[in-house]
Amino acid sequence: MRPVSLVLFLTFALLAFNADCILPGVAEEQKVWARAGSSAVLPCHLSPRKMGKSWKQQPDKTSVLWKRHGGSTHQEPHMVLEVGYSGLRKTALPMRARVSVQDSALRHGNFSLRIDPVRSEDAGLYEAQVTYNMEVQSCQVELGVITVTLSPPSPVVENEPLLLSCNSSHRASLVETRWFHNGRPVPTSRTFCSSHGALSILHTAMSDAGSWRCQLRYSDNKIISATYNLQILGFDGPTNPVVYAAAGSAADLPCTLSYLPSALGINVVTVHWSRPSGGHLQDGGISQNSSSRSFHLRLPVVGPDDAGQYRCAVSVGSKTISRDVTLAVVTVTPSIQGPVSEGSRLQLICSLTHPRGHERFQWKHLDSAPTNSKLAVATSHNLEGQRPQMGPTLEIPHVSQKDMGTWECSVHGPEGRLGAVEYGLQITGAQVSSPPTIFSGQATFGLTLTLFLLLTVCVLALALKKRARSPAFPALAGMVAVTVAKKKEMEENSKEKIQQTEC
Repeated sequence: MRPVSLVLFLTFALLAFNADCILPGVAEEQKVWARAGSSAVLPCHLSPRKMGKSWKQQPDKTSVLWKRHGGSTHQEPHMVLEVGYSGLRKTALPMRARVSVQDSALRHGNFSLRIDPVRSEDAGLYEAQVTYNMEVQSCQVELGVITVTLSPPSPVVENEPLLLSCNSSHRASLVETRWFHNGRPVPTSRTFCSSHGALSILHTAMSDAGSWRCQLRYSDNKIISATYNLQILGFDGPTNPVVYAAAGSAADLPCTLSYLPSALGINVVTVHWSRPSGGHLQDGGISQNSSSRSFHLRLPVVGPDDAGQYRCAVSVGSKTISRDVTLAVVTVTPSIQGPVSEGSRLQLICSLTHPRGHERFQWKHLDSAPTNSKLAVATSHNLEGQRPQMGPTLEIPHVSQKDMGTWECSVHGPEGRLGAVEYGLQITGAQVSSPPTIFSGQATFGLTLTLFLLLTVCVLALALKKRARSPAFPALAGMVAVTVAKKKEMEENSKEKIQQTEC
């Protein structure tokens, strides 16, 4: 038993010695997957313990050479990147400006190779040889590339068909392909059709933008996946926007792209506004601007004749996308044109062009125009308890001064307030207090009678005054004069008798 044990001991010792001699010079192969168009790092980390004390003392006396092995075993490997002792770099022409190593990382034993961006033809076996003094260490990394392509190429515009293709450099046969949109599996339907690594979208929508991930499963049970961020050039906002504007006011029709054209590499953008119905459009000219994504159309004053559909067409290269915008005009039609007499019956009808069927109307008295401070206080009290009236028609049975001012008709939908129009109510013959209708005839008769009596009194007074100045009976006036004269003579005679007696 002892010879057998000795043989086994020597065998294991020899294997361990050989392994200790071989491992420092032979690298363990690694596998890295990267998507074409993204960046990839081929790792190569050699610790100072494996490289010995000589590297610790002189880390600057180190060079690294990255080589790529050919597709077949008979093809010789070729240089990718070399960094010499002095720091001089050599790069292969096909990968120039796409490969690099970090100088600061080299001093810490990190000789990883960075490729940015990765191309599909970069797939293969790479080897790094690190030389310090007379010793050589190596790393081997296999780069696998997975490619996601678009047809037609970017930019992808809304409503166009799209084909997403996914394939990799793995040598086994493809068994299954699965697609995920924003983390959720995409089932096969009329819109999405998956077949052998490809996904077709018949009509792209803005909701299709986002993260798409393809998952490839091969016959050797190897699963490879890649993610692609899909950007779709379309319009922001709802698909069929409706703008509500009051008659006589301005309106802004929206036309905003989902992305800035210059961010997608688009330098020229042509925008044209038109009316599909054939109406005249003065501001429908063509404009070019790639530094903005908003191309609104402003109408200074709108009326019922301006209501309808407008089309914003944006041309990007050879592709054109368009969006229709509907202008709905809100108007108020009174049953009485012009100023309204107090006590009249008035109807205000709020109408909307191009309704969608879910709009609701609401009336509200915003302010009033009282004639004095007392009435102002009374009117404000009335408005405090006033509630908005619903419906397109506002009926005022007897118009009074408290109804004067601005009435607002607002249009509401499921998304909230859509628009509003204002109507100014003016009243003629307004008074502080108005008597009831039933007494109007009696008041008129009483006022007429009073005026007649006053006129009669005035006439009598004037007649009496005239009589006092010139009497109408001259004989009577003479008799009065004689009587007065005799009376004066008698008084004088009596005075003389009194004087004689005293003497």
